[in-house]
Amino acid sequence: MDWKKGWIIEAGVIAIGLAVLGFCLKAGIDNYIDRGRVVSVKGLAETEVAADKVTWPIVFKEMGDDLPSLYNRVSNVTQSIKKFLIANGLTEAEISVNPPKVDDYAANQYASNINYRYYITGVITVTSSKVEMVRTLMVKQSELLQQGIAIVDGGYENGVTYEYTKFNELKPKMLEEATQNARKSADEFAKNSDSTVGKIVSANQGVFSIENRDDNSPHIKKIRVVTSIDYQLNN
Repeated sequence: MDWKKGWIIEAGVIAIGLAVLGFCLKAGIDNYIDRGRVVSVKGLAETEVAADKVTWPIVFKEMGDDLPSLYNRVSNVTQSIKKFLIANGLTEAEISVNPPKVDDYAANQYASNINYRYYITGVITVTSSKVEMVRTLMVKQSELLQQGIAIVDGGYENGVTYEYTKFNELKPKMLEEATQNARKSADEFAKNSDSTVGKIVSANQGVFSIENRDDNSPHIKKIRVVTSIDYQLNN
């Protein structure tokens, strides 16, 4: 009888062990399935800001055959432009004068139909945080024409540029907004699939972009970021 009793005990232990093992396997499989249910969503955050820094190259040209007199004219034009800028609210620190560029067409073997030997390009660069003031001066520069000073198009090399320098102050808030928008998308998906949103499985904050709002408003910047987040879905 003892051996029968021992067999029964052993059988019971084995049965209990199998039951526990089965429960553990089921729990593991369920957990694996749950972990495999992931929703990938994107969150967008956008804002528009006014540029807080402007760089304005003021370009003018002088031409002639006598180099010393040309340099005197360039010097006089430079002083007149600086006087105009300071009289309208800018400071010396916001104005820099670049060395003049001299082109000697007599030394250019490919030049033809030369009217003047020397062409001098002068550039005065305004760098300021007074963006609206500088924009007003760009319109008022026609006053220089009354003094016989012709401001020419700076082209691609000397174009006006606008910047927003406080980007790092906006970054945390925009990331928070983008993450919240991503969570809203995940919640909506979970609602439609009879699930609940769990923890974040992985996240990519994305790349920030800063660009002009449009071609006619380079002083208004559009800042944009898109985050990509994977959330676990639970039953």
